[in-house]
Amino acid sequence: MVLALFDFDGTITTQDCYTQFLFFASPKTRLYLGYFIVLPIILLYKLGMLPASRTRPILSKVAFWRRAESDVMDKAYCYVEQILPPLIRQNMLEKIQWHQSEGHDVFVVSASLNPYLSLWCKQHSIHLICSELECVDGKYTGNYTHGDCSEARKVDLLKKQINLSDYEHIYAYGDTKEDNAMLGIADTRFYQGKQIK
Repeated sequence: MVLALFDFDGTITTQDCYTQFLFFASPKTRLYLGYFIVLPIILLYKLGMLPASRTRPILSKVAFWRRAESDVMDKAYCYVEQILPPLIRQNMLEKIQWHQSEGHDVFVVSASLNPYLSLWCKQHSIHLICSELECVDGKYTGNYTHGDCSEARKVDLLKKQINLSDYEHIYAYGDTKEDNAMLGIADTRFYQGKQIK
């Protein structure tokens, strides 16, 4: 058995889709009000004083707190159909398809959000592990069910779904230090499109 693990933002795509989806899926009034709430957070992130793994949950809380799941999913469908296609790296999509043609188990393991990633991965028959928004009675709480899916948590969440020892060979594809833990469990590693030792 062979396993292939792919980061999403910046690896499969040409840019950060997490932030773009927040803007795409949020009503203008929430964007305007939320801007003043998150501005200090964004400044701390830009200054390197707050890691992305702590920044994203705060931004997600502001964007999705008490939002109806149905409304957000409507936006997610539009995002996947209209916005995502030109952002997908064709060579990476071909790499995914090659792994699938070889019978490998393919996973996207991403800190991005499940509303749109679940749709995209379903389109391409890919397993998904990502940051999941908690939903109660049809509304998002703004919290994550399993925390931000980055760094070591990528591997932790992966181990909860599969037994890594079942696989004779593991491939991993990433583009930032948040992927280092995932790359660390792989036999064949690709970082920013280039194979590394």
